[in-house]
Amino acid sequence: MKIQIVSDHVCPWCYIGKRRLDRALAQRPGITPEISWLPFQLSPDTPREGRDRVAHYEGIFGAERARTIMAQMTDTARDEGLGFTLKPGARSPNTLSAHVLMYWAGQYPSVDQSALAERLFSAHHEHCEDIGDIAVLARIAGECGMDPGQVRARLAAGEDEEAVRGLMQQAAQAGVTGVPFFILDGRHAFSGAQPAEAIVELLDRISSGQAA
Repeated sequence: MKIQIVSDHVCPWCYIGKRRLDRALAQRPGITPEISWLPFQLSPDTPREGRDRVAHYEGIFGAERARTIMAQMTDTARDEGLGFTLKPGARSPNTLSAHVLMYWAGQYPSVDQSALAERLFSAHHEHCEDIGDIAVLARIAGECGMDPGQVRARLAAGEDEEAVRGLMQQAAQAGVTGVPFFILDGRHAFSGAQPAEAIVELLDRISSGQAA
């Protein structure tokens, strides 16, 4: 089964959605998923050096609502076995370079694109690393079997940024306005971090040919 996931690494629901999809697939070992990742930016206007994360959230939601949302997300993530943190000085990055890295990972069969996505999600949400920083991205790439020196040089040169922007534009033209967004076998789709049980039900319906 081919599964395309449209996401942004700074989106907490995208990380939770990945974890729930993983749990659903673990319940259906007969399904062999071919997972690929497509880029989306929640805040494409974020400067390349990023912003202070707390100030960024407060600018979007207001200070009180931002605190409430962050606390709720931490609780929801904990239920999925994820340890969200928000350390002083944490950054809200521009994720274009991270998406370029994911784009390259998808071109090499020896690199597990989903494993790279997991590391990027964890770096941002659990360890408060700046995944807009080329040095951080190069290190994570090396941990996933890519050449960190080559990655650092290519990211610094801005390689394939326009190609990734083109993919984001295609998603927008296809009607994707929020993430996570999941496309199964090119014909079935759902949005949001659906419960694992709901995903299992959909997988069963697709496998049996009953999905609309």
